[in-house]
Amino acid sequence: MKRSGRWALALAFVAVLGFVAWRAASHQQQKKAAMQQTTQARELPTQVQAGEVLELQPLTLNITVPVNGVVQAVNSAVVKAYVAGQLRELQVREGDSVKKGQILARIDATEVDARWRQAQKQADAAKAQLAIAQRQQDNNLALVDKGFISRTALLTSAANLDGAQANLSAAQAAADAARKSVTDTVITSPMDGQIAQRFVQDGERVGVEAKLLEIVDGRQLEVQVQLAPADSVYVQIGQAAQLQVPGTSSANTGEDDLQPVQAQVARINPSAQTGSRTVAAYLKILELKADSNKRTPQLRPGLFLQGFVTTGQSLQLALPLTAVLTDKPQPYVQLLQRQASQDGPAPLWRVVQAPVVLGPQTPHEASTWVQIVSGLSAGDRVLVGATGGLREGTAVVIAAKAEQNSKSGAQTAPAATGSQ
Repeated sequence: MKRSGRWALALAFVAVLGFVAWRAASHQQQKKAAMQQTTQARELPTQVQAGEVLELQPLTLNITVPVNGVVQAVNSAVVKAYVAGQLRELQVREGDSVKKGQILARIDATEVDARWRQAQKQADAAKAQLAIAQRQQDNNLALVDKGFISRTALLTSAANLDGAQANLSAAQAAADAARKSVTDTVITSPMDGQIAQRFVQDGERVGVEAKLLEIVDGRQLEVQVQLAPADSVYVQIGQAAQLQVPGTSSANTGEDDLQPVQAQVARINPSAQTGSRTVAAYLKILELKADSNKRTPQLRPGLFLQGFVTTGQSLQLALPLTAVLTDKPQPYVQLLQRQASQDGPAPLWRVVQAPVVLGPQTPHEASTWVQIVSGLSAGDRVLVGATGGLREGTAVVIAAKAEQNSKSGAQTAPAATGSQ
């Protein structure tokens, strides 16, 4: 066979092999495309309800400063013993109501009464000495005019009269002090209120300045809070505050079944504490209004409250805290992205796990919202309901009217409460 014939035969063989390879590759691609179409056709999208999708929009949020403190009475008094002796007739106990001037107890007055009688007798004796000195002075005045005594004797009797008057004044002062001690043996209430503490028992012997009872007026309460240095510059007198009693959540719903305590900044300490640099502020508790859905808390001095002080407002992007997932090193949300090409009447969405940078948390009604610093934009749709964590790329179909509800919900969402 000639050389040209062998080359032609080789080229024909290579062409046949290329055609066979091309047909095999084409068949493999068709098979793969058919498998992909079959897989896509079998993918069932997850359906979510309208309330589980929120279209992110800027909201006017209140800027707040977190605070916590202890309830205390504006008016209180510690009743002490002003004389020493045995305590008698102490019958009031913690929780009893008392009125101003009400007798609370008595101290045995045997000793102080004896001292008062002694002082009174000394005053009577000084008064008698004054009378003698006065008569002598009157006689000397008559005698000196007739020349029977010298002027020096008259001056001596006048000095004796002045001394007798001074002795009488001192004796009367001592008698008054002794009478005051007798009066102090009767312990009376200095104010209207309730007994908060009882430090002694009936029949004990007490000393001077010994604590007997503590009385508080529960009609006017306030909360003393300590403000951090960075927060103290934003808090001003007259700003509103909202507080809660920790640990009062319902075991069934997990929500607080008590009304929030409304308060107002009444006073701010003009100086910071030396060690911690914190500033003390006093929140006046306002009168609570009746609410049929929640109970009214019974506040008492000593209770611990926590909450926030509203210092201003700002326009921010925020989401419910439950919409933020934290099972990865960086917090993220389930963002819905609409597919460009799709079949069927309902729009198809894909779940995308979008990392976000969170700002301060924002109390809002019975839930907590959090500010979104970066990672999302206005108009983004985020899963905020009870759907749970979905795998990234999961197909999602929003139920009918979900888009309208999500938009209207974002536009009509009430102003939440933010934090500084």
